Amino acid sequence: MKQQSNETKFFFGSFGEADECLFDYLHAEVVNYVIGQNSIVKDGDEDISKLEWMGFAVGYRVIERLTREWVRFKDELDMIKFICTDFWSSLYQKQIDNLKTNHHGTYVLQDNAFRLLSNISGNEQYLKESPRLLAFTCGLLRGSLANLGIVSVVKAEISCLPSCKFHVEVQRV
Repeated sequence: MKQQSNETKFFFGSFGEADECLFDYLHAEVVNYVIGQNSIVKDGDEDISKLEWMGFAVGYRVIERLTREWVRFKDELDMIKFICTDFWSSLYQKQIDNLKTNHHGTYVLQDNAFRLLSNISGNEQYLKESPRLLAFTCGLLRGSLANLGIVSVVKAEISCLPSCKFHVEVQRV
């Protein structure tokens, strides 16, 4: 595969501590704003679909910029590997820790120290609140895959903080 251009590294690759802090604060404020605008849906659950759609739009655009000068991917697995390495690194300054697949359209991406969850205490109170922090990232993944031609459903799972798994199920058309 072709290496990133200097322009791509300028936009996504060289974050400093201040840039990371700004991203974290911006993400937190977007979550607070959307949650504040939403009403409670059935069973006391929050409607976080707006966060997911925002993430979808951002992911769709970011992957377009990242892959602008790359050669075509051979297959679906190559696209997922790109998401786990270059895409994830450009957003979170680290690669996905583990990728599992059943070779039938289901992928599990595991991040053992997910950046948006790393500052949260590991007790039960925050575990219940964490889906709102992951909705945007689920949208990022779904939007980036959609731009690459993969229609998918992305769900997040948290067993212990700050580790999380993203389950990607490819929808065969």
